[in-house]
Amino acid sequence: MKEFYNTVARFAAAEITEKRSRFIASVQPVTTEEEALAFLNAQRQKYWDASHNVYAYILEQNQIMRYSDDGEPGGTAGLPVLDMLKKEALTNLIVVVTRYFGGILLGTGGLVHAYSKSAKAGVEAAEKIQMILCQKLSLHCAYPMLGKLQNELSKWENIIRDEAVYTDQVELPVFLPIGESAAFQSSIIDKTNAAVKITEGPVSYHKK
Repeated sequence: MKEFYNTVARFAAAEITEKRSRFIASVQPVTTEEEALAFLNAQRQKYWDASHNVYAYILEQNQIMRYSDDGEPGGTAGLPVLDMLKKEALTNLIVVVTRYFGGILLGTGGLVHAYSKSAKAGVEAAEKIQMILCQKLSLHCAYPMLGKLQNELSKWENIIRDEAVYTDQVELPVFLPIGESAAFQSSIIDKTNAAVKITEGPVSYHKK
């Protein structure tokens, strides 16, 4: 698994107009091809009366890249959208660009420009983010140690904290970038004289 990847934060749509043709870019983060195809089918149903529903998606899973011109001249629609995603180093997302033809031909260069511009507007609306591969760690300590432990945690810039669990002792779940996990555990054990017990959980991606 990669230590990080760039994607988008949420669904978003953006619209531009080129010579009376409307281009609507719908962008969605996805992690599987099934999710990508489900989103594509939903957009096709939503914009059933459009001239074209062009798409491109890139997935970390099996390094999949797919695109379609959906009836536009070859290489003028889906490929420019895919190229834009690759240029921005984005993955785990799908972009569907819907076109309502305005009656004026754009030509090959005009189509490439319009589809690229629309896709980029959609991506910007969806907010580019970085997902970091993190190790989940559960920190267990007695209540008198809590203040010192929290002070140590505040020194780690990239730490992500989850909700604490209070029972006969305190459990503090945290997420650390995978490359920092070992150093973090060693530091906590050293700074607390091994009064904090650390258990490792699963590895997963989290927003930076």
